[in-house]
Formats: sequence, C-alpha cells, structure tokens
Amino acid sequence: MKYKGSCHCEAVQFEFESEVITEALQCNCSICIRKNAIMSRRYYEPAEFNLLSGKDNLALYHWGDHDVNHYFCKTCGISPFHDTIYEPGKYRVNLGCVANVAPRELDIMYFDGRNEL
Repeated sequence: MKYKGSCHCEAVQFEFESEVITEALQCNCSICIRKNAIMSRRYYEPAEFNLLSGKDNLALYHWGDHDVNHYFCKTCGISPFHDTIYEPGKYRVNLGCVANVAPRELDIMYFDGRNEL
C-alpha cells in the first residue's frame, strides 16, 4: 500500500510503501516525549521511501549521543521522519504526518528510550 505524508505546512512531502499500518511506537526519551510523536514501528528502506518535495526545507537536530537524525520542517517545525547515523536513509515515519492514518487508534508499543543505554 502507498502512503503519503507531509509536515503541517506541506512544504515537506513524502510517500512510502508499507503493509497496512496497524502498529506504532511511542518513545519516552527527552526529545520524543516533548514532540509527543507516534512513530512507525519499523523503519522503511530507501526503496520504500521517497521524499517528494521539501529537501531544502528540512533542518536536522541531534541530541545526546547524536545517533538519531531528527529532521524537521524549517517553516512549521513538524518532524515528519527520522533516520539514524547507523542506517541513513532508512526512515521511521511520524504517523501523525501520514494521510488516512489515525495514530492514536493503532496498537502502540511504548519504548523506554529514557532509560535505554
């Protein structure tokens, strides 16, 4: 199934191929808890993910150990996806940015990123 997503102002637009999304992930690390994002449980491979527009409108934020690339829109501040320095280009998607997905109605797995070593 093909999903489409965007930041709030729609400057950043993307699409990805996935099985029907029924599960999500929510992390309690210091950045994720503040964003209150509900993320895809899995990362999408480069062949499954396509940034349609807005590459120049994306900014990057690193925190702590700098292993996660937190991308956000320079205009509206929304974080539509992230990848890691270990697997760049494999994106975990903010499901609140995806059309026709109700993130809070999914089976949400909670990840204890606050206490992860």
